Amino acid sequence: MFRSLNVFPKPHLFPVVLLSYSMPTDKAAEKSAQSRAFDRLSPMSCVPVTLSNEIVTLEPIALTHTNDLTEAVDPTVFAYMPMRSSVVTTNEVRRYIEFQMKRTNTISFAVIDNATGRAIGSTSYMNISPDHYGLEIGSTWITKAARGTKVNPAMKLLMLKHAIETLGAIRVVLCTDQRNEQSKRAISKLGAQFEGTLRNHFIMPDAHQRDTALYSIIPSQWDAIRAGLLARINCECAQKKPSS
Repeated sequence: MFRSLNVFPKPHLFPVVLLSYSMPTDKAAEKSAQSRAFDRLSPMSCVPVTLSNEIVTLEPIALTHTNDLTEAVDPTVFAYMPMRSSVVTTNEVRRYIEFQMKRTNTISFAVIDNATGRAIGSTSYMNISPDHYGLEIGSTWITKAARGTKVNPAMKLLMLKHAIETLGAIRVVLCTDQRNEQSKRAISKLGAQFEGTLRNHFIMPDAHQRDTALYSIIPSQWDAIRAGLLARINCECAQKKPSS
Protein backbone atom coordinates (compact mmCIF):
# COMPACT_ATOMS: atom_id res chain seq x y z
CA MET A 1 0.00 0.00 0.00
CA PHE A 2 1.06 3.54 -0.65
CA ARG A 3 1.20 5.71 2.45
CA SER A 4 1.14 9.51 2.47
CA LEU A 5 1.16 12.40 4.90
CA ASN A 6 1.18 15.79 3.21
CA VAL A 7 -0.07 17.26 -0.07
CA PHE A 8 1.67 19.92 -2.13
CA PRO A 9 -0.22 22.91 -3.55
CA LYS A 10 -1.60 22.84 -7.07
CA PRO A 11 1.12 22.70 -9.74
CA HIS A 12 0.20 26.01 -11.38
CA LEU A 13 1.15 27.85 -8.21
CA PHE A 14 4.79 26.75 -8.41
CA PRO A 15 7.44 29.18 -9.67
CA VAL A 16 9.15 28.41 -12.95
CA VAL A 17 12.93 28.45 -13.18
CA LEU A 18 14.35 28.52 -16.70
CA LEU A 19 17.84 27.04 -16.70
CA SER A 20 19.82 27.23 -19.92
CA TYR A 21 22.27 24.46 -20.73
CA SER A 22 24.50 26.82 -22.75
CA MET A 23 27.94 27.47 -21.33
CA PRO A 24 27.99 30.82 -19.47
CA THR A 25 29.98 33.58 -21.07
CA ASP A 26 30.56 35.71 -18.01
CA LYS A 27 32.98 33.57 -16.00
CA ALA A 28 33.32 36.14 -13.23
CA ALA A 29 29.57 36.27 -12.70
CA GLU A 30 29.37 32.47 -12.78
CA LYS A 31 32.11 32.10 -10.17
CA SER A 32 30.44 34.69 -7.97
CA ALA A 33 27.10 32.87 -8.16
CA GLN A 34 28.68 29.55 -7.23
CA SER A 35 30.65 30.95 -4.31
CA ARG A 36 27.83 33.01 -2.79
CA ALA A 37 27.45 32.49 0.91
CA PHE A 38 24.69 30.33 2.34
CA ASP A 39 23.70 30.59 5.98
CA ARG A 40 24.38 26.96 6.86
CA LEU A 41 22.78 27.36 10.28
CA SER A 42 19.44 28.18 8.66
CA PRO A 43 17.60 25.29 6.97
CA MET A 44 17.89 24.78 3.23
CA SER A 45 14.69 25.95 1.56
CA CYS A 46 13.62 23.22 -0.86
CA VAL A 47 10.14 23.81 -2.25
CA PRO A 48 8.28 22.58 -5.35
CA VAL A 49 9.45 24.38 -8.47
CA THR A 50 9.37 23.96 -12.25
CA LEU A 51 12.76 23.61 -13.95
CA SER A 52 13.15 23.93 -17.70
CA ASN A 53 15.67 24.05 -20.52
CA GLU A 54 15.34 23.56 -24.26
CA ILE A 55 15.08 19.78 -24.00
CA VAL A 56 12.93 18.96 -20.98
CA THR A 57 10.73 20.57 -18.37
CA LEU A 58 10.51 19.16 -14.86
CA GLU A 59 7.24 20.16 -13.26
CA PRO A 60 5.69 18.95 -9.99
CA ILE A 61 3.95 15.68 -10.67
CA ALA A 62 0.14 15.89 -10.73
CA LEU A 63 -2.87 13.81 -11.63
CA THR A 64 -3.03 15.63 -14.97
CA HIS A 65 0.03 13.55 -15.97
CA THR A 66 -1.81 10.25 -15.48
CA ASN A 67 -2.60 9.45 -19.11
CA ASP A 68 0.85 10.37 -20.42
CA LEU A 69 2.65 8.37 -17.74
CA THR A 70 0.39 5.37 -18.30
CA GLU A 71 1.55 5.35 -21.92
CA ALA A 72 5.18 5.96 -20.92
CA VAL A 73 5.55 3.21 -18.31
CA ASP A 74 6.63 -0.33 -19.20
CA PRO A 75 7.29 -3.49 -17.15
CA THR A 76 11.03 -2.80 -16.87
CA VAL A 77 10.69 0.63 -15.25
CA PHE A 78 10.33 -0.51 -11.63
CA ALA A 79 12.28 -3.77 -11.86
CA TYR A 80 14.93 -2.56 -9.41
CA MET A 81 12.76 -0.31 -7.24
CA PRO A 82 11.22 -1.52 -3.95
CA MET A 83 7.64 -0.99 -5.12
CA ARG A 84 4.85 -2.69 -3.19
CA SER A 85 2.23 -2.27 -5.89
CA SER A 86 2.03 -2.80 -9.63
CA VAL A 87 2.21 0.39 -11.75
CA VAL A 88 0.79 -0.50 -15.14
CA THR A 89 -2.88 0.40 -15.52
CA THR A 90 -4.35 3.90 -15.48
CA ASN A 91 -5.69 3.44 -11.96
CA GLU A 92 -2.36 2.10 -10.73
CA VAL A 93 -0.48 5.03 -12.28
CA ARG A 94 -2.96 7.41 -10.65
CA ARG A 95 -2.27 5.81 -7.26
CA TYR A 96 1.47 6.03 -7.93
CA ILE A 97 1.17 9.76 -8.68
CA GLU A 98 -0.90 10.37 -5.55
CA PHE A 99 1.74 8.55 -3.50
CA GLN A 100 4.57 10.58 -5.06
CA MET A 101 2.71 13.83 -4.38
CA LYS A 102 2.25 13.00 -0.70
CA ARG A 103 5.66 11.56 0.19
CA THR A 104 7.40 13.33 3.05
CA ASN A 105 10.79 14.98 2.49
CA THR A 106 10.25 14.52 -1.25
CA ILE A 107 9.53 16.69 -4.28
CA SER A 108 8.51 14.61 -7.29
CA PHE A 109 8.55 15.84 -10.87
CA ALA A 110 6.98 14.77 -14.14
CA VAL A 111 9.53 14.82 -16.96
CA ILE A 112 8.07 16.68 -19.94
CA ASP A 113 9.57 16.22 -23.38
CA ASN A 114 9.54 19.74 -24.78
CA ALA A 115 9.41 18.40 -28.34
CA THR A 116 5.98 16.85 -27.72
CA GLY A 117 4.74 18.55 -24.56
CA ARG A 118 3.99 15.15 -23.05
CA ALA A 119 5.14 13.56 -19.79
CA ILE A 120 7.62 10.75 -20.47
CA GLY A 121 8.75 9.82 -16.95
CA SER A 122 9.37 10.99 -13.42
CA THR A 123 12.21 11.91 -11.06
CA SER A 124 12.42 13.21 -7.50
CA TYR A 125 14.36 15.07 -4.88
CA MET A 126 14.16 12.58 -1.99
CA ASN A 127 15.29 12.29 1.61
CA ILE A 128 15.64 16.06 1.76
CA SER A 129 17.63 17.10 4.82
CA PRO A 130 17.16 20.87 5.22
CA ASP A 131 19.30 21.16 8.35
CA HIS A 132 22.26 19.48 6.69
CA TYR A 133 21.84 20.79 3.11
CA GLY A 134 21.55 17.34 1.61
CA LEU A 135 19.17 15.49 -0.68
CA GLU A 136 18.93 12.47 -2.96
CA ILE A 137 18.01 12.39 -6.63
CA GLY A 138 16.07 9.19 -7.21
CA SER A 139 12.89 7.36 -8.22
CA THR A 140 13.96 8.28 -11.75
CA TRP A 141 12.53 6.63 -14.83
CA ILE A 142 11.82 7.62 -18.43
CA THR A 143 10.05 5.89 -21.26
CA LYS A 144 12.04 3.34 -23.24
CA ALA A 145 12.24 5.50 -26.38
CA ALA A 146 13.96 8.31 -24.45
CA ARG A 147 16.66 6.17 -22.88
CA GLY A 148 20.13 6.74 -24.25
CA THR A 149 19.18 10.19 -25.59
CA LYS A 150 19.86 13.73 -24.40
CA VAL A 151 16.83 13.57 -22.08
CA ASN A 152 18.62 12.03 -19.09
CA PRO A 153 21.66 14.35 -19.10
CA ALA A 154 19.32 17.33 -19.56
CA MET A 155 17.31 16.19 -16.54
CA LYS A 156 20.40 15.67 -14.40
CA LEU A 157 21.79 19.07 -15.41
CA LEU A 158 18.61 20.81 -14.28
CA MET A 159 18.35 18.96 -10.99
CA LEU A 160 22.01 19.20 -10.00
CA LYS A 161 22.28 22.85 -10.99
CA HIS A 162 19.22 23.74 -8.94
CA ALA A 163 20.33 21.64 -5.97
CA ILE A 164 23.90 22.92 -5.78
CA GLU A 165 23.72 26.46 -7.13
CA THR A 166 20.25 27.56 -6.03
CA LEU A 167 19.50 25.50 -2.92
CA GLY A 168 23.12 25.39 -1.80
CA ALA A 169 23.17 21.62 -1.26
CA ILE A 170 26.51 20.34 -0.01
CA ARG A 171 25.70 16.70 -0.72
CA VAL A 172 23.61 15.06 -3.45
CA VAL A 173 23.11 11.30 -3.18
CA LEU A 174 22.31 8.84 -5.97
CA CYS A 175 21.52 5.19 -5.26
CA THR A 176 20.73 2.09 -7.28
CA ASP A 177 20.24 -1.62 -6.87
CA GLN A 178 23.65 -3.33 -6.71
CA ARG A 179 22.45 -5.69 -9.48
CA ASN A 180 21.58 -2.85 -11.87
CA GLU A 181 24.78 -2.64 -13.90
CA GLN A 182 23.35 -0.20 -16.45
CA SER A 183 22.34 2.26 -13.75
CA LYS A 184 25.70 1.96 -11.99
CA ARG A 185 27.53 2.69 -15.24
CA ALA A 186 25.33 5.73 -15.85
CA ILE A 187 25.95 7.14 -12.36
CA SER A 188 29.69 6.56 -12.68
CA LYS A 189 29.66 8.23 -16.11
CA LEU A 190 27.99 11.22 -14.52
CA GLY A 191 31.02 11.64 -12.27
CA ALA A 192 29.48 10.74 -8.91
CA GLN A 193 31.76 9.24 -6.26
CA PHE A 194 31.05 5.64 -5.26
CA GLU A 195 30.90 5.48 -1.45
CA GLY A 196 30.04 1.86 -0.81
CA THR A 197 27.23 -0.66 -0.55
CA LEU A 198 24.28 -0.54 1.83
CA ARG A 199 23.74 -4.22 2.58
CA ASN A 200 20.21 -5.62 2.91
CA HIS A 201 18.91 -2.09 2.33
CA PHE A 202 15.44 -2.92 0.98
CA ILE A 203 13.15 -5.92 0.76
CA MET A 204 11.93 -6.19 -2.82
CA PRO A 205 8.45 -7.36 -3.91
CA ASP A 206 9.87 -10.84 -4.62
CA ALA A 207 11.37 -10.91 -1.06
CA HIS A 208 14.90 -10.35 -2.41
CA GLN A 209 17.04 -8.47 0.12
CA ARG A 210 18.44 -5.67 -2.02
CA ASP A 211 21.93 -4.30 -1.59
CA THR A 212 22.14 -0.65 -2.67
CA ALA A 213 25.13 0.98 -4.38
CA LEU A 214 25.62 4.45 -2.88
CA TYR A 215 27.11 7.43 -4.74
CA SER A 216 27.39 11.13 -3.96
CA ILE A 217 28.21 14.47 -5.55
CA ILE A 218 29.56 17.45 -3.61
CA PRO A 219 30.06 21.04 -4.82
CA SER A 220 33.79 20.63 -5.52
CA GLN A 221 32.87 18.10 -8.24
CA TRP A 222 30.17 20.23 -9.83
CA ASP A 223 32.24 22.14 -12.42
CA ALA A 224 33.58 18.94 -13.99
CA ILE A 225 30.20 17.20 -13.86
CA ARG A 226 28.40 20.16 -15.40
CA ALA A 227 30.97 20.34 -18.21
CA GLY A 228 30.50 16.62 -18.88
CA LEU A 229 26.72 16.93 -19.02
CA LEU A 230 26.93 19.90 -21.37
CA ALA A 231 29.29 18.01 -23.64
CA ARG A 232 26.92 15.05 -23.77
CA ILE A 233 23.92 17.27 -24.50
CA ASN A 234 25.71 19.25 -27.20
CA CYS A 235 27.09 16.08 -28.78
CA GLU A 236 23.64 14.53 -28.86
CA CYS A 237 22.14 17.71 -30.30
CA ALA A 238 24.78 17.77 -33.04
CA GLN A 239 24.07 14.14 -33.91
CA LYS A 240 20.37 14.89 -34.26
CA LYS A 241 20.87 17.79 -36.69
CA PRO A 242 20.08 16.91 -40.32
CA SER A 243 23.02 17.04 -42.72
CA SER A 244 23.12 20.03 -45.03
